[in-house]
Amino acid sequence: MNYRHAFHAGNFADVVKHAVIARIIAHLRRKDAPFRVIDTHAGIGLYDLSADEAVRTGEWREGIGRVIAARRPPEVEALLAPWLDVVAAVNTEHTAPDRVDDGGLSFYPGSPLLMRRLLRPQDALTAVELHPADFQVLADLFFRDRQVKAVELDGWLALGSFVPPKERRGLVVVDPAFEEPGEMERLADGLIRAYGRWPTGTYIGWYPIKSVAQVDTMHRRLLDAGIGGLLAIDLFVRTVSDGPLPGAGLVVINPPWTLKDELAVLMPWFRDLLAQGAGAAFRVLPLAER
Repeated sequence: MNYRHAFHAGNFADVVKHAVIARIIAHLRRKDAPFRVIDTHAGIGLYDLSADEAVRTGEWREGIGRVIAARRPPEVEALLAPWLDVVAAVNTEHTAPDRVDDGGLSFYPGSPLLMRRLLRPQDALTAVELHPADFQVLADLFFRDRQVKAVELDGWLALGSFVPPKERRGLVVVDPAFEEPGEMERLADGLIRAYGRWPTGTYIGWYPIKSVAQVDTMHRRLLDAGIGGLLAIDLFVRTVSDGPLPGAGLVVINPPWTLKDELAVLMPWFRDLLAQGAGAAFRVLPLAER
């Protein structure tokens, strides 16, 4: 449990992940029926971009920093607005008046805080975190929030404990640290088991891309398990052989029917904006239809 997302909060991988999360929740909100979002590896929820961890890597500057500074086309702005509105609101609420911020950014909301801000009164969030210190920060963030259940638990166990939710509508986000061997296989197996318990739910699985072949093998594993409705979203900010994290991706099970067309607008823009070297590219692969 050595991984700390504070070093990476707001980087290019977070940009794509959070944009997709916001689009899926926007789709869930179209119906009045309540839904629940479950974050299995929640982290601390809110990240201070002036903290030592964020300053040491500066990864956010090449992620959310570029998005905020960019001139966004109207069609992109419309799709990103729910997410960016949360980013703006969080900064307004948490930044002291006398603090010198950087381009309007002092804080970055992680997945659980983003999802919480996108909920309606009838919806709910389950945020799971195993690391004791991180869990305490997360629990304090959502203290006395009746729409949030913060749980100190191994996120992989949460896929069995909290799936399916009682609402029978919602989204499960699985975003492990990938600090141990075999995590790609564990991600596939966890999603397969959860899908078996709740085949109508929507799931997001996040993964780093260090080997395209390894990612393709994981995709095939999901397909071979008979999962229907499977969309892969990969962004490469540079050539795969160049640098520590050349790319990151998401696999979405049961994606909203609107998502593929929305990605056709967003992903070319992300590719151009977030490129860190030669070889920047993306792929959106509809691996299986429902």
